[in-house]
Amino acid sequence: MELKKLPLPPFTKATALQKIQMAEDAWNSQDPIKISMAYTEDSEWRNRNLFINGRNEIQNFLADKWKNELDYKLKKEYWAHTENRIAVRFEYEYHDATGQWYRAYGNENWEFDANGLMKKRFASINDLAINEVDRKL
Repeated sequence: MELKKLPLPPFTKATALQKIQMAEDAWNSQDPIKISMAYTEDSEWRNRNLFINGRNEIQNFLADKWKNELDYKLKKEYWAHTENRIAVRFEYEYHDATGQWYRAYGNENWEFDANGLMKKRFASINDLAINEVDRKL
């Protein structure tokens, strides 16, 4: 049986919002295996300057990410959608091992297959060093 990840395309605004909240919750769990199951086996990512392909690479990337991005907290917001695509803007905050806090801003473009799994994720991200007192999340 093929894995399905509800809601399925074509998306309405309500189901796009549901998909976005599910993604935000999953990423805030910081569980690379759980997160990777929302993606196709051969999912394609562009994350900053990295090109990541498939669930195993996604899991490895995320495990490494949270070794360096400590106390990570993410917020995603709806930007637009079509039948099988969703665009979001996001920000997240984290600190490194030295205690320096950062806020990352960006946009993601997502494309889903008929089973509701994300087959493409293209993320543009910029990091800004912040003081701990300036945290929003």
